[in-house]
Amino acid sequence: MATTNTALDAGALEQLFTEARTYPGWQDRPVTDETLRRIYELARMAPTAVNSQPVRLVFVKSREAKERLKPALSPGNVDKTMQAPVTVIVAYDTAFHEQMPKLFPARDMKSVFAAMTPEAREQSAFMNGSLQGAYVILAARALGLDCGPMGGFDKAKVDEAFLQGTGWKSNFLINLGYGDAAKLFPRNPRLSFEDACRLV
Repeated sequence: MATTNTALDAGALEQLFTEARTYPGWQDRPVTDETLRRIYELARMAPTAVNSQPVRLVFVKSREAKERLKPALSPGNVDKTMQAPVTVIVAYDTAFHEQMPKLFPARDMKSVFAAMTPEAREQSAFMNGSLQGAYVILAARALGLDCGPMGGFDKAKVDEAFLQGTGWKSNFLINLGYGDAAKLFPRNPRLSFEDACRLV
């Protein structure tokens, strides 16, 4: 059904962007499996190249799974991750093109991707999976959650502990939950439009 877009109100823009923060500390409030499903259902609707949808998500919730993740974390990321109700391993599927007949039935894109070099195909998966990881952050914020996206982990250890035998590769992590505002640091500056953009 066609719709006419209108600008979001100030409160929505604040929740998604201007007042949203990267949280290092978390309230003791659980995140339900239903909420995690809703995050994915929203994020999957946003665009990727020829609808390739290479992102794969592992929602690390249980204490046992968190302990498996812990050895892969940089020291500065351990406490915040162990405290977070959920940590999302944002990964991408190197064999994403196998799903193309379902995802893009209008054309044989599976053969197009299969004809690429493995490096070029993986670059497409990485780029579009990164894009989808950003959509996950926005979807989580839209549903009232706070996020703590981060690098600072050993990808090989994460892949071995969680992704072995799948063809998936980890990209970055997102801690999810309800943030503890008392643990926020002052917001750092952002580049101005003049510093970062060109009109041509």
